[in-house]
Amino acid sequence: MVSQPSQTSSAQYAVSNTDKEKLNPSVENPSEEVDLEFLYTRDMEFRQETIYFIVVDRFCDGDPDNSEGPNAELYDPAMEDWGKYWGGDLQGLIDKLDYLKNMGVTAIWLTPLFEQVEGLFIESAAIHGYWTRDFKRINPRFIGKDEEPSLNKTQETRDTTFDCLIAELHKRNMKLVLDIVCNHSNPDIDGVKGELYDDGVKIADFNDDKDNWYHHYGEVNDWENEWQVQNCELSGLATFNENNILYRQYIKSAIEQWLDRGVDALRVDTVKHMPIWFWQEFNADIRHRKPDVFIFGEWIFSHPLDERSVEFANHSGMSILDFGLCSAIRSALAEGAEEGFHLIQDIFKEDYRYNGATELVTFIDNHDMPRFQSLNPDPDILRLAIALIMTSRGIPCIYYGTEQYLHDDTDGGDDPYNRPMMEKWDRDTELYRCIRLLSGLRRLNPAVSLGSQWQKYVTPDVYCYIRSYGNCMCFVAMNRGEVITFDAITCDLPDGEHTCILTRRKFQVTDGTIEDLELDSQEAIVISYIGERVKGQTLVRAQLNGVYTQPGERIVVTGNCPELGNWDIVKAYPLEYINQNTWFAEIPFNESAGKLITYKYVMLREDKSPLRENLVSRHWVLAKEGMVKWRDIWASGREA
Repeated sequence: MVSQPSQTSSAQYAVSNTDKEKLNPSVENPSEEVDLEFLYTRDMEFRQETIYFIVVDRFCDGDPDNSEGPNAELYDPAMEDWGKYWGGDLQGLIDKLDYLKNMGVTAIWLTPLFEQVEGLFIESAAIHGYWTRDFKRINPRFIGKDEEPSLNKTQETRDTTFDCLIAELHKRNMKLVLDIVCNHSNPDIDGVKGELYDDGVKIADFNDDKDNWYHHYGEVNDWENEWQVQNCELSGLATFNENNILYRQYIKSAIEQWLDRGVDALRVDTVKHMPIWFWQEFNADIRHRKPDVFIFGEWIFSHPLDERSVEFANHSGMSILDFGLCSAIRSALAEGAEEGFHLIQDIFKEDYRYNGATELVTFIDNHDMPRFQSLNPDPDILRLAIALIMTSRGIPCIYYGTEQYLHDDTDGGDDPYNRPMMEKWDRDTELYRCIRLLSGLRRLNPAVSLGSQWQKYVTPDVYCYIRSYGNCMCFVAMNRGEVITFDAITCDLPDGEHTCILTRRKFQVTDGTIEDLELDSQEAIVISYIGERVKGQTLVRAQLNGVYTQPGERIVVTGNCPELGNWDIVKAYPLEYINQNTWFAEIPFNESAGKLITYKYVMLREDKSPLRENLVSRHWVLAKEGMVKWRDIWASGREA
């Protein structure tokens, strides 16, 4: 039986008849406690995390002995050739974990660690990690010079630098997000293309593809053609044939091997270039191996008005990076677009299109675009952008070095100049402090990580909004323009004196309003109020999608246990409105923890009879303790 981690979630597995006979509760009391831990899966809660994205080769060289790797010609110790390795490695990450922990980082996302092709393609080595040669081996430049790069051969001893990194992260209650690539292997380098290895054994070759491991349709030339996007090559990279079961078995077994070593979450590259059925199968099997893994994908240029990217986010089994919000923030703040904050609010207005808007991964720049400060070097504007993603819905991701104002503006700062070497580790920069404070806020105030988001005031230059969940609240106001004073602005905070987390300014709230609020130029104010938290032996985070309510209508969950009212909807547990598509609640279970329960959702309507879901019931075996997730879709349409 698998041991139970502290953060858990549930979803039933199929059970054999023998298992049923051994573990079936009595017919007389169907909610009798039974030992069915392996019947539920676990789903990692990532919404309170602050992610820090690192290009491993450009972060810190902790072990100079491994820098040359298998091919010394691909290493530039002078750090002048942007297409070559500069020496960053896993030991360097270990050395800087306390720096990251102190900044409030709770999860680090690393570019792929797999063994790469050893050569130059368009004058560049695979320093980024996306030209994989062997998905079951570590790039030797990232571990000790004399270490075995084969994960298979070290699976028993687990004594590599990679294992040390995992241990040191978990010791600090930090998580590792591994970047993976399922769409392609490597490009043509000196006539060698798509040579793929399984722990050192060659299994495929694009130029001698007898077993059809690859697609052979040339490069994409029409980006509006879905078939081409999913079957043709991206920039000359050997593109896998997902219809080949041998390929699917290989890539899943490779990723499972990394999960077995302790990886907590996955970021998946180029997801739009493979059909959704592949991702559904992939995610199902990956979660069968490690149920409590969080997964998010890169659908390049995703947007809430792009139906295909929204369909992927809702039905693939993983979340996605929020490119729509990133573009809006860069336009409104970095580029000073005339529409300003309206561009950002327009994105949030479309949140109802997603089943999990609060789990989208938000960012302002990354390794594929110029850094924010290459567009606008003003550190105060950068601070506004960071404050926005740290306090808005979604899971914030900071690109490495942002807190040190790291950027190189050569050729506009585009690839490869958006990947400079980390230069300093100053813990006293204003942005380092800002990230630390707001990361703490995300962990302490559930309104910021879980709650709804309501615009209170928006102009091109000023943006005010609240985050709300239960009796917890956070009010945010920011100003990209000149000093402005409001006679009064609604903040919905409890009456009394409140202190801004960032500026330490004090504000008096009367009747949910701040009077004579002055916002300095390029200032952000963040005021947090934390009420009583929901507590229980088992805490269920229940999310319901696909139910469309009118003002005055409410959603509750009822069931065959006391926590859900024993089918009495007067005593049912209320959910909270998040957006037009999402209702959510944390439900404490004590008496029914560890038991099999049944439940369904009910819509309560003014002057009308309740509208119950059109299904017999939902069934769940609750964990005995910890945290679990329900992700449900409303099972009935509205009445005429």
